[in-house]
Amino acid sequence: MPSILPDGDPAPLDGSLPPESMASSAGRRLGLYAHVPFCAVRCGYCDFNTYTATELGHGASRESYPAAMAGELELARRVLDDVGVGARPLSTVFFGGGTPTLLPARDLAATLRRAVGLFGIEEGAEVTTEANPDSVTPASLRTLAAAGFTRVSFGMQSAVPHVLGVLDRTHTPERVPLAVAWARDAGLDVSLDLIYGTPGESLADWRASLEAVIGMEPDHVSAYALIVEEGTKLAAQMRRGQVPPVDDDDHADKYVLADELLSAAGYSWYEVSNFSRGREHRSEHNVAYWLNQDWWGVGPGAHSHVGDVRFWNVKHPSAYQQRIDAGLSPVHARETPDAAARHLEEVMLRVRLVDGLPLDVLSEEERSRVAGLVADGLVDPLEALRGTAANGGVEGERRLVLTLRGRLLADAVVRTLLGF
Repeated sequence: MPSILPDGDPAPLDGSLPPESMASSAGRRLGLYAHVPFCAVRCGYCDFNTYTATELGHGASRESYPAAMAGELELARRVLDDVGVGARPLSTVFFGGGTPTLLPARDLAATLRRAVGLFGIEEGAEVTTEANPDSVTPASLRTLAAAGFTRVSFGMQSAVPHVLGVLDRTHTPERVPLAVAWARDAGLDVSLDLIYGTPGESLADWRASLEAVIGMEPDHVSAYALIVEEGTKLAAQMRRGQVPPVDDDDHADKYVLADELLSAAGYSWYEVSNFSRGREHRSEHNVAYWLNQDWWGVGPGAHSHVGDVRFWNVKHPSAYQQRIDAGLSPVHARETPDAAARHLEEVMLRVRLVDGLPLDVLSEEERSRVAGLVADGLVDPLEALRGTAANGGVEGERRLVLTLRGRLLADAVVRTLLGF
């Protein structure tokens, strides 16, 4: 089952936010994340807040869910207006899950229309839905495109049948190029998500998956190392010795191969696990997270960030539905991180970006540690000395940018900078 929600401070039942914590919203853009918690089956590695039909329980269903999302969207606009930060058009919209496309395309379209009707949307804004390759049709993708969706992110994970089997994926490798072609025909940008390091996956298997992706010419590729979370089927299989444990060296070899093949095919890394064909095809929604913009998360277990406040909704769809039906906020708890926590998060996230971490974010003591990172080959020495407009900075701005080796050891770079 999905992991438990974090502890936090009690949240008011009307969802109101503390006005004194909103000053940092000035100048920020506002994104929307819509969590759709439904899956046809539970994948053995998945720790996300998702539910199959038999796990939903009383009071929640796919049929009633769009109305519940609409209810939270209306509450969000009221809450943000009350603290003076609601009058911002949406900069990005992202439907994630779960498998959002298990809902009828007309329901996703209606939810988007409701969000845009309440908030407006920026010209040319990115609107994404995640999808499994076997959860879409040519008609459903055309419906989404006509409604204003601009991008679909397919959970491909692998092109090798035995790897898909270990991950409990329901699609076949042959389905992916069909889904990509249908999305292209509908006028949608395409992202493909991959997972590497699955037990039993050889380096040749991983190469085959990368070559299959490159052959489909998506606009964007995400490549994530498999993380085995406690409480998942895969973790239990490892404890019983049914599958081998993950191997950090294997992960490193596969990341290096991904960087090599994707770079040769014209993709550039812009975040440690993400590659795109040019800056225009980056996931703007995810970039907004990494750059600490504001976002509201709709749905059970969804997290939000407005001003200095973080808050998250009740986890189970039935509890979420009951809150919305009663006219109450679905927020379970919230927190206001202190300056030290915000600094840790900024360093941890921005160091992972190709645009780099501005050195003026660091304290004098932290900056004194950069030379050691350069000497260890973890940080580009040129970028540590100067930044340029080409990498998203200001001419002459000093930025810390990871080398390939630094990307493999990004967490260690953060620990070194912060003196952990």
